[in-house]
Amino acid sequence: MPEPENAAAPVIIIKKKGGHGGHHGGAWKVAYADFVTAMMALFIVLWLLNTSQKVQKAVASYFKDPSGVGKQMGSSLAGVGDAVTVAKDDMSKLKEKLEQAMKQMPKFAQMKDNVELTITSEGLRVELIESAKGMFFESGNARPTDNGNELLVRLAQELGKIPNTILIEGHTDSTPYSGARDYGNWELSADRSNSARRLMETSGLREGQVKQVRGFADQRLRMPSDPTNPANRRVSVIVQYIPVPPAAEAEKGEKPAEPAKPTPMPPAKPAAAPSTPTPATATPIAKPAATAPTKPQH
Repeated sequence: MPEPENAAAPVIIIKKKGGHGGHHGGAWKVAYADFVTAMMALFIVLWLLNTSQKVQKAVASYFKDPSGVGKQMGSSLAGVGDAVTVAKDDMSKLKEKLEQAMKQMPKFAQMKDNVELTITSEGLRVELIESAKGMFFESGNARPTDNGNELLVRLAQELGKIPNTILIEGHTDSTPYSGARDYGNWELSADRSNSARRLMETSGLREGQVKQVRGFADQRLRMPSDPTNPANRRVSVIVQYIPVPPAAEAEKGEKPAEPAKPTPMPPAKPAAAPSTPTPATATPIAKPAATAPTKPQH
């Protein structure tokens, strides 16, 4: 039977099967990323092989300490060496480290009561306190004794590993110096601190690490109530704090102080017009009262 002319045309559905790309999807992207990463690592290795020794050490230490604080060993490069960068917050760690290093000295038991480590506002102060017989320097002389030589050398070996700068002070008691005529406590205190500087610089301190050498004579007594006490004679080695850069202060929320703005000066007042002088009136001068003549005395 023939179909009517107005019958609907049959709907034809064509199904397509997945092609070649649908089998592994984006696996080629992973392989390409691995290839690019390997090439980048190769180029970095080739670059490092052609750099200086300092740069290689700095890069190697970064992977040991990614925090960026860095470790220094007396150089200007952050990240070199095994010593801890000493800032104000961890000065107590340096104190403990020095104490442990000094305890390993064979003769430290004889001098432990004459060595004092104190954290002050200026830094870590290591004081070598003299005794009546002379513990670290010969009596009335700037030459270090065996104990003084050993202790100063050990301090220099430890302090030379950190980036902090050093101050060295010399102090005496109030007993007048009885040696040379033109030599006194001022010269002795300065010579002892300078002698300690020379020994420490040849034993481990970096060039330029010592920033000041001071001699105070008896002006800063350790025991003001007993000016002639031998404990007033001492040499102090001061490890200064590392100044915090302005960027670090800004990160902590401490804004640097703004300079004071100049106060504007008030405008000058116009000069007043000169007033018309008034004629002066003559003031009558009172005549002196008449007095009786006095008789001459005999």
